[in-house]
This record gives sequence, C-alpha cells and structure tokens, in this order.
Amino acid sequence: MTLPTALISAQDLLARLNGSATRPVLLDCGFDLTDVQAGERAYAAGHLPGARYAHLDRDLSGPKTARGSIDGGRHPLPTPEAFAATLGSWGIGADTPVVAYDAHGGPYAARAWWLLRWLGHRDVAVLDGGLAAWQAAGGPIDTLPFVSPAESTPYPHRAPGMPTVTAGEVLAALGSAVVVDARAPERFRGDVEPLDAQAGHIPGARNRFFKDNLDASGRFKPASELRDAFAALGVSADNVIHQCGSGVTACHNLLAMEAAGMAGARLYPGSWSEWSADPTRPVARG
Repeated sequence: MTLPTALISAQDLLARLNGSATRPVLLDCGFDLTDVQAGERAYAAGHLPGARYAHLDRDLSGPKTARGSIDGGRHPLPTPEAFAATLGSWGIGADTPVVAYDAHGGPYAARAWWLLRWLGHRDVAVLDGGLAAWQAAGGPIDTLPFVSPAESTPYPHRAPGMPTVTAGEVLAALGSAVVVDARAPERFRGDVEPLDAQAGHIPGARNRFFKDNLDASGRFKPASELRDAFAALGVSADNVIHQCGSGVTACHNLLAMEAAGMAGARLYPGSWSEWSADPTRPVARG
C-alpha cells in the first residue's frame, strides 16, 4: 500500500505503523538555521519511534563550492549518488515508503520529500502538522537513537524526478515564467537580510511566504484553498519557478502545490543566496 502523494495525517500514520502494511521509514528533519545542532538535540529529547535523523547540512544538502555561496547557494543539492548512498545507509530502498516530519511547520521535511521525489522516489509523504500533530493524536515518543544497519541498502540511480533550473535559466525566463519567493515578506521586500549578500528579491518575483500554506493548527490548508492562493499569483504548474533563501523553504510551496493537485513545478535550488552573491544579477526591492 503506497502513501498519499504529498501529505499523510497523524491518524493515518499511526494506523500504518500499527497495521500489517509495510511500515514506512520515518525521517526526523528538525533543524534551526541559527543553531545547527538544535535539531539533533531535539531528536535526542524525543522523536517518533524508530525515526532516523536527517540533518539539513549533512544529509539534505551537498558541500558548498569553493566560491562560497555564489554557486549552488547556502544549501546546494547533494549529488544524486551521494543522496542515494545516504538513503541506503538509512535502510531505504527504491520501494520503501518514507514519511518525513519536523516540528517547524514542515519546511525541512518538505526538503527531504522533494529530494526523494527528485531522486525518482514516489512513495514518500510529509506528516501533516508534524510532531505536534503526532502528539495530539496520541502518538508515542521515543528517545532511543537510530542504529544504522550493518549493510547499506542499495539504491538505484535514476533520472531526476523533479525539475530544476539554474540562475541563468531564471534570468532568461524573467518576464515569461512566474517566480515565487517563499521567504518572509520583510526579507522579500528587502527591509532586512540576516543571511545573504544583498537584500531584496529577483525582479518580477511574487511573494508566497511558506507559512501561509498552513492553518492555525500548523496543518496544510485544504487543497482548494491552496489552489486558489496560487492561482491568485498567476501560477500554474508549467509556468512557475519556486525559490527562497537557499532552496529549502521553496520546497514547502512545491509540496503545497502538489497537495493542491498542481504537480510538476520547477525549483531554483541556489535561490536568493546564490542569486544575490553575484553583483551582476539584477535585484529589486519593495
């Protein structure tokens, strides 16, 4: 039995873990951009039983280039070979169901979801509402660390399953494609910039703060509401490029579009951290 396309409820996950169907592998993706050890500390304090910890910098990103943040941004994509090896070390094979979660509204879990889909893995979902929804549903919490299997599970190398674009392709598409920026409004406008080389945004981009995909409980809004929100931006799956600060929270908007039945959108992985590091690229404010 396969998982839902994009999201799984805590109640459904509990039923699958307690039932006879193949148990999904759980990935705890908790992270804090300002304290890179915070996610591991939170994992040690309590996580879903059997969950593996997926670190944004080590596991869900590749190494930064020698040119700093110019090429690939602050969180470059890992190579397909490297990410396949990481999945194998967690005991994930080509047909293993996977559920990712975090305690931050889903941006880091969405990055794991997107990477698995990018690798061609279809049986993957994000826990809707994350750790809080799990606990509200009566799900148990464990503090035992994950022990890696003695032998890695082979993971096949396949063609990428999610489309990406380069900075040059974004520049060439300005005026034809819709660029959607997932950062907070104040960063998008250029009022503040705590992380990257310049403040502002890609000219012509439209702002869809990733947290606007969630309701007051921290769960994703209904599909119809998400569709209407993206339609109001002039977005369709074949004309949109998603970006953010470093290619992480943009995956939340991609996940929201998938949940809304608008699959197939493109990601600019380098995002603002790469774009703003090159002074020859245009920048807009306001």
